[in-house]
Amino acid sequence: MTDSIPIDLAIIGGGVNGCGIARDAAGRGLKVFLCEMGDLAQGTSSASTKLFHGGLRYLEYYEFRLVLEALIEREVLLSAMPHISWPLRFVLPHHKGLRPAWFLRLGLFIYDHLGGCKILPGTRTIDLTRDPLGEPLREGFGKGFEYSDCWVQDSRLVVLNARDAAARGAEIAVRTKCIAAERAGDHWRITVENIGTGERREVRARALVNAGGPWVGQVIRQVERLETPDRIRLVRGSHIVVPRLYDHDRAYIFQQSDGRIVFTIPYEDDFTLIGTTDCEHEDDPGDAVCTPEEAAYLCKAATEYFKQPVTVESIVWSYSGVRPLYDDGAKSATAATRDYVLKVENGSGNAPVLNIFGGKITTYRRLSEAALAKLAPFLPGMGGEWTAGVPLPGGDFPVDGVDDLRTSLRARYPFLDEDWAPRLVRLYGTEAEQMLGDARSADDLGAHFGFNLTEAEVRWLMEKEWARTAEDVLWRRSKLGLRLSAEEAARLDQWMRDHAETADAAVAE
Repeated sequence: MTDSIPIDLAIIGGGVNGCGIARDAAGRGLKVFLCEMGDLAQGTSSASTKLFHGGLRYLEYYEFRLVLEALIEREVLLSAMPHISWPLRFVLPHHKGLRPAWFLRLGLFIYDHLGGCKILPGTRTIDLTRDPLGEPLREGFGKGFEYSDCWVQDSRLVVLNARDAAARGAEIAVRTKCIAAERAGDHWRITVENIGTGERREVRARALVNAGGPWVGQVIRQVERLETPDRIRLVRGSHIVVPRLYDHDRAYIFQQSDGRIVFTIPYEDDFTLIGTTDCEHEDDPGDAVCTPEEAAYLCKAATEYFKQPVTVESIVWSYSGVRPLYDDGAKSATAATRDYVLKVENGSGNAPVLNIFGGKITTYRRLSEAALAKLAPFLPGMGGEWTAGVPLPGGDFPVDGVDDLRTSLRARYPFLDEDWAPRLVRLYGTEAEQMLGDARSADDLGAHFGFNLTEAEVRWLMEKEWARTAEDVLWRRSKLGLRLSAEEAARLDQWMRDHAETADAAVAE
């Protein structure tokens, strides 16, 4: 099947950059097609440390432009998605023998003032021997600093961008692999294949975006069939999750003797997230896992600071993602630039392709704007920038309105308990009421799959968010995989398979 009329923009890759560009482009009046070979956010975009942050340690590598842009973006993004992102305070203990205290304070001063803080509070110095924040730490840590960054549910960020793109007219083709792309004069002829049915389709587009993430090089060579001097550096970042290590809501940032830093972050109420590593990755990005060596490294890093030892036996889950960093010739993975690089190639006046190298989740929106600025000469009539401050689905409420939203949700649905209502607000924001509908009891929400996951929520995820497997629901649309047993997950997966056709019909409408 061939789409005879060329659209404006075809995008390969359903991660944060691809979906961010799709949303931005659709909002500018462009006709957009996006294909993703798996589930949305199935790769790197669901395997981050889940922070909107400037990147304090990048100041050491003089990445001032990147840090400035990211610091400004924190509050722009926070205002647009207060349900899936929220302020988070970080405690940085001074470790004698590593970076001196004055150096840390200078870096934090720059961090506070480089981007300007309107919502987030600034840095304060703390006495860890007296402050309760020092209680979980070993003896010997006297001085510390507390500063601000933001937390984000990364895979939901991707899905909500895709939903908003679709609402603005973009076609989002999930589980659809791009198998070939060739120029035909002033447009691209792109062949895609549905992974489930094997059905092939040809899409014609005036411009092509390669947002393949760690697969960007493969797309250039195998799909676009182009030669480029640009190279990416695949760097694996692994994380572990353990039972909650302390009772308060702050995160810690720990310096390591190898120059790296490791975060420990309150996670999903009852757990602590520890990460990340920086390891060169040479295998297929889809095969990335947290190795035993990385797990041991993260346990040791945390144990060096905490009174309570962290052991590999305490790990309840681990995950790993591969960052597609632009190869700038840095000596180590830690020093490699986290900035994004956008390269347009249009041969001798032919249809353009934009290849995306690198990037941070914090700067995805600015990357989208920069990408469309690069393509603007080839897509006349495109509208201007518009995404700053425009909420994502469910995010149309004030930054400080989460408690009020939770209270109103429980007032309308009294059967929601103290775990259930906050979870729904943090996933769906103002759309939680749409999902619950006219339910007067938990039984009105249909089958229960474990914890507080119901048929009504699963149907919402299948019909509006492209979920098709239990993994999609339990590890990307939510983190309920930490709560459900293997038997419950299998039951959910079977139910979803049984109802896939109904969901497909609802999506088609």
